[in-house]
Amino acid sequence: MGTTRKTTLHRSIAAAAALPLLIGALASCGYGSEAAKDEPAAKASAAPADGKKLSASEVRIGYFPNLTHATALVGIQEGLIAKELNGTTIKPQTFNAGPSEIEALNGGSLDIGFIGPSPSINAYVKSKGTDLRIISGSASGGVKLVVNPDKIKTLDDLKGKKIATPQKGNTQDVAFLNWISQKGWKVDPESGKGDVSVVRTDNKVTPDAFKQGSIDGAWVPEPTASKLVSDGGKVLLDEGSLWPENKFVITNVVVSQKFLKDHPDVVEAVLRGTVKTNAWIHSNQDKAKASANAALKALSGKELEPAVIDPAWPSIQVTDDPLASTLKTESDWAVKAKLIEQPDLAGIYDLSLLNKVLKAAGKPEVSDAGLGTK
Repeated sequence: MGTTRKTTLHRSIAAAAALPLLIGALASCGYGSEAAKDEPAAKASAAPADGKKLSASEVRIGYFPNLTHATALVGIQEGLIAKELNGTTIKPQTFNAGPSEIEALNGGSLDIGFIGPSPSINAYVKSKGTDLRIISGSASGGVKLVVNPDKIKTLDDLKGKKIATPQKGNTQDVAFLNWISQKGWKVDPESGKGDVSVVRTDNKVTPDAFKQGSIDGAWVPEPTASKLVSDGGKVLLDEGSLWPENKFVITNVVVSQKFLKDHPDVVEAVLRGTVKTNAWIHSNQDKAKASANAALKALSGKELEPAVIDPAWPSIQVTDDPLASTLKTESDWAVKAKLIEQPDLAGIYDLSLLNKVLKAAGKPEVSDAGLGTK
């Protein structure tokens, strides 16, 4: 990251409350079971565009039933990914936590996954670079600091308060610890005790804790943030405002290295589908929001109320760009917080197929920030 960018980011941090750092188990809150849930197979196109079948009869795709996984929700719901697969069927699987999705990917029961950078980094480092590759971006943004306006009116008021993050060492947790250190305040990263009480709370529980007054605020992803607002909270900070161009990675697309090696044609077809899905979402915001909510209802049994999805949806931006430089920054912050050792991320990205798809679509290629395969 260049000097200008570092200066801009550090200045933003000094005026803000937290930055999401995706080094932990969850990249975002999910609505679904902790274990993987097999969904009905998505039907592929009956009329292959080039008349050729792909090399695999099915592709198993994992994702969270969560708005930050909108590309998967909408792409599968609308058949936009299946349409590119030339007779190969999609076998969707939903997860509620990054580690369980990574376990499925590493165990051979999942081929491609939508997941946050945190579990992607952890899995890559623990396997010494053998288990996965990040092959595309999927989403940016969708993280907010929401507080009780009766107790907290400014960022300085956070001192002495109880602020929830989803999990020790996860995206928002490390970000908040990083901001605290910038303020000159002290918090023990293991216990969360210090000048601010960092309360690690599952996103599904956070709204009740907020209503009961056991926490004073939370730095959380959507739709939890908008749920807190609907319960009387106030957005003190939209995290995207802290980054250059308001962009930072929150969801990636990853693939098993074995599946990538054995079935590059299938991976390329899925990427064609995700690129077309993201373009459709950008051009059809209202329809896409409704589609994502319909998918959530099908997966979890209930849809998000307008008071929650309406403000949550526009804060999440789908993107083909993995925003690789922001992943590196986030990783560095986790090291600074002393929650992980310095990881070797060389080779974590393989954007060759994505850039092939983007070029064919007349779109600009994207960068791996020097962390790509050689």
